[in-house]
Amino acid sequence: MSKSPDREGSLDAPTRHPLDWKNESFYDTDDLNHELARVFDICHGCRRCVNLCDAFPTLFDLVDESDTMEVDGVDPMDFMKVADQCYLCDMCYMTKCPYVPPHEWNVDFPHLMLRAKAVKYKDQGASFRDRVLTNTDQVGRWVTIPLIDVTINALNEQRWARNLMEQSIGIHHQAVLPKFDSKTLRRRVTSQLTELRKVTVTATDKTRGKIALFATCYGNNNSPELGEHLVDVFHHNGIQVKLVGKERCCGMPKMELGDLASVERAKEDNIPVLADLVDQGYDLTALVPSCVLMFKQELPLMFPDDPEVKKVQQAFFDPFEYLWLRNKAGLLRKDFSNPLGDISYQVACHLRVQNIGYKARDVLQLIPDTRVNVLERCSGHDGTYAVKVETHDNAVKIGRPVARKVKAAEGATLSSDCPMAGSHIARLSETVEGSQHPISLLHKAYGL
Repeated sequence: MSKSPDREGSLDAPTRHPLDWKNESFYDTDDLNHELARVFDICHGCRRCVNLCDAFPTLFDLVDESDTMEVDGVDPMDFMKVADQCYLCDMCYMTKCPYVPPHEWNVDFPHLMLRAKAVKYKDQGASFRDRVLTNTDQVGRWVTIPLIDVTINALNEQRWARNLMEQSIGIHHQAVLPKFDSKTLRRRVTSQLTELRKVTVTATDKTRGKIALFATCYGNNNSPELGEHLVDVFHHNGIQVKLVGKERCCGMPKMELGDLASVERAKEDNIPVLADLVDQGYDLTALVPSCVLMFKQELPLMFPDDPEVKKVQQAFFDPFEYLWLRNKAGLLRKDFSNPLGDISYQVACHLRVQNIGYKARDVLQLIPDTRVNVLERCSGHDGTYAVKVETHDNAVKIGRPVARKVKAAEGATLSSDCPMAGSHIARLSETVEGSQHPISLLHKAYGL
């Protein structure tokens, strides 16, 4: 189906084209199926992504079991089976595919899968379970009410309750579910950030020394201590911190569902607030890599002509990217009081695709008697993939290789930028009680 290219692969840096999601043809099923067939034919002839997520084995099984053993033998009605296994980690695009733009074949597999999800969502909507799982703002408001959080957390530990959830709404009984905390980050950290903990701000050529923390749904409702640790660490290093005044979910869960209209609504709420903070002289950060990626990559590709989106993109940093820039300017404090020993550090996929390197590793390795072993394997968790009954087993299969490495590193501390991925790996390894975010490890190393 596809013609031979002028060259095999590409040595050029990958680039991303804007997502043309407001064009009517984007939702045309025939046009979509034609593009799916074109790209699937290229993937079928290459197959170097087979060891990533389950989207590629699903595709290749469909091809190999067809009458022609080619893509033209696959029923287009089955194409969605491939998209259902893609959780938009971007690893195929960033690390494997030789045909991404600017190559003439112009393969952007993750965004093609996003288009397929968007068409499915437009035509079929979403199940009650998927609407609940991706409505993180609403869920957070309800389950962080005092006593309700305790009740929900207790029920999530009961076998009968988990079995009931699996049978009724399709949440796998063995999936790791996050705990909720009525003492949210917003209730813990208020105006004292700027009023009671003033620091002398020192700007560099790339950082302004003032940063606003986008708490994220998870950081506010599930692990508020991470935000507290970031505040302590940044203040210790002379960086003024404040919490973003108001926010809603970054939109990544809705994007993975294909609900792009909800992504736009979240953008309309978040971007003006964040852009105003940039105008006030603040840089921006978030503790969950998916949220950082949303503002650094996905929203700019969805809204390429919005100058406010561009302004936010240019001001957004991963926390350790920011700390490393401060270190290069000679402003990172080295007064560590606690060595951390051996660390098994799983790099979240949505951090890897930011192309900033392993800055958490670089910072942690400044700590005496601390050794960081980088694990470049996907956890398989995604935001909801490991939770759903129909994909949980695939998530376990994808996560087992990194879990085996954690198990082999006896006594090492497990760490991941993504708290959910870390918890998933910890359960699969059966040797560590949990995972610690790198910012918590740095907090401990400083003795804060």
